[in-house]
Amino acid sequence: MGGFFGITSKNECLMDLFFGVDYHSHLGTRRGGLAVYDKEIGLQRKIHNIENAPFRTKFEKIYNEMSGTSGIGCISDTDPQPLLIRSNLGTYAICMIGIINNSQQLIDQYLSFSGGHFDAMTGGKVNSTELLSALINQKSDFAEGISFAQKQIVGTASILILKDDGTIIAARDKVGRLPVSIGKADDGFAVSFESFAYQKLGYEDYKELGPGEIVEITPDKVTQLKAPGKKMRICSFLWSYYGYPTSTYEGVNVEAMRYRNGIIMAENDAGNEELKSIDYVGGVPDSGTPHAIGYANKSGIHFARAFIKYTPTWSRSFMPTDQSDRNKIAKMKQIPVFDLIKGKNLLFVDDSIVRGTQLRETVEFLYENGAASVHMRSACPPIMYGCKFLNFSRATSEMELIARRVILENEGEEGFKHIDEYSDASTERGKALRRIICEKLNFASLEFQSLDGIIKAIGLDPDCLCTYCWNGKE
Repeated sequence: MGGFFGITSKNECLMDLFFGVDYHSHLGTRRGGLAVYDKEIGLQRKIHNIENAPFRTKFEKIYNEMSGTSGIGCISDTDPQPLLIRSNLGTYAICMIGIINNSQQLIDQYLSFSGGHFDAMTGGKVNSTELLSALINQKSDFAEGISFAQKQIVGTASILILKDDGTIIAARDKVGRLPVSIGKADDGFAVSFESFAYQKLGYEDYKELGPGEIVEITPDKVTQLKAPGKKMRICSFLWSYYGYPTSTYEGVNVEAMRYRNGIIMAENDAGNEELKSIDYVGGVPDSGTPHAIGYANKSGIHFARAFIKYTPTWSRSFMPTDQSDRNKIAKMKQIPVFDLIKGKNLLFVDDSIVRGTQLRETVEFLYENGAASVHMRSACPPIMYGCKFLNFSRATSEMELIARRVILENEGEEGFKHIDEYSDASTERGKALRRIICEKLNFASLEFQSLDGIIKAIGLDPDCLCTYCWNGKE
């Protein structure tokens, strides 16, 4: 995935920039980068690999290496950034979050008429942020260039630009799949993916950019360069999975949504006879936990943490490239609480069930430690489509999705014509999906939150939400 943060101030900003970017570390594990502007030095830039050490560790000496009153930074799960670009629009630093799916087409098109070139990375790949800047530079100003680039890109691009006078330009992607918020303090402004990042630094909410909106930010004011569009498709997974609990998007807090979501799931399970013997409800930590709290509060079943993730030294479980390595790290982090597992009937809520590989390891771990039964609830509907708008999943094929594999196994490719039925627990196909996954992953029972349920928990107009990964609707 990835996240970004920027500040333009009347005073030295590096400490606030450092912490603001660090507060996005939950969104990526590959690269971290900062670019700052100083009146005497000009633009400066640092990028570090953070695959085996956190952002904070890699940038701890930054105060001795850089200084400035304006800056942007990012946590990137893709290519190194921010980049420093010198072009017809001047010298500037740029970073983006999102994905460019038609990059090869755009590269070929650009090279065919420009006579220019790109720096090539290993394997000849072009840095997505450099490609983005090449698109922007084809126009006579940043607002026009950003609008042009976003129209050309198949995918998503939210953008921060730091100009060589300290001004920041911020742009939200064209249909608002990702959030961009602005905070205000006495000496300047901050712009961020996660709103809590600037709130912790003493900035107050100023505005949330609308879809496709572009603004120019100085320490004194925010100037709109392009008005927001009417169409919004903000990613629903922000609330159910990868958004930070303390953040608020479009007026809806993540943690509060997850409680509501759990309540709705418990209401759906009311009257289920096989759940009367459940001893404890728990979350598959960390993001499944608030959904489980909502479920426990509504159902009246005690909440308990039957196992704890040991996170002080273990890296994030999805960081290794190899799936077996990711599974091993996930299992090694799980420390059992024997008194809450042995002989107990347990119900767990996970934020989602994607491939099912790590979840199978978790269930085996619980049975190995004496669980009598393990029931599972997914806080979102079955994932039927790989996301083509964001890059928060490492899936390379839709057949990596366990729901897709089960459909193919159950009735071949004919089944893909009936995905809506497989998502619906009340249909025969829906019951078959749940039964087969239970058999594969050794669940005593399984249910998914419904699409209507998760939309209700979020509380926004369904037309404003992207639900593509569940129902294939753009």
